Amino acid sequence: MQLGTRWATGAEPPASVPAALRPAIAEVEAGGLVGHWTLTWLEGRPIAELDAGWEVLLTASGDVVARPFQD
Repeated sequence: MQLGTRWATGAEPPASVPAALRPAIAEVEAGGLVGHWTLTWLEGRPIAELDAGWEVLLTASGDVVARPFQD
């Protein structure tokens, strides 16, 4: 895993956040959730995790998924 960066909800995501994830991040934030995002990389794919319990990730097939954390 490669650590990326961290930013607050409502702020412009850093340049290191892939463009593919940005619309899904905005959609999650539109639900009124607040907190901080953390961008990490796992097996070369980005994962943005919101400490309010959501994640936005790029799957191996190239799809973007936004979902609550799964146990």
